[in-house]
Amino acid sequence: MINEMGYFALFTTSFLAATILPFSSELVLSSMLIANFDPLISLISATLGNWLGGLSSYWIGWLGKWKWIEKYLRIKPGKIEAFRNKIIGKEGWIAFFCWLPIVGDPIAVVLGLIKTRIIPTAIWMLIGKAARYAIWGYLTIKGIEFFS
Repeated sequence: MINEMGYFALFTTSFLAATILPFSSELVLSSMLIANFDPLISLISATLGNWLGGLSSYWIGWLGKWKWIEKYLRIKPGKIEAFRNKIIGKEGWIAFFCWLPIVGDPIAVVLGLIKTRIIPTAIWMLIGKAARYAIWGYLTIKGIEFFS
């Protein structure tokens, strides 16, 4: 299937992996590199798909309401505002960590929920995700060379 769908499959799996769906886009990337797909195009496809998936999680958070947090999680408005004030201005380096497994997707949602500035959030999210795939791709290529 990967050979038939190619880079679109990698883009799609990377997008889905950046949402709340548990999925390993790294395995798809490694499979494509093993199958001799172009490393640069593969890294770009994975990065863009994962970045756009992360931004979709951000927008889901953006649509959320603090009143829901207050009502369902019983967190007082003062604590919510104090948390938001701690994050504002630091959203860039926090968004960088959206690449992390398990916690990265909730980070993106929370950044959207507290309405961080989109440009620094998006740029640093892209940098983090690109670094993750670059490292993973490099390790995969080195593994291929080692076992060849």
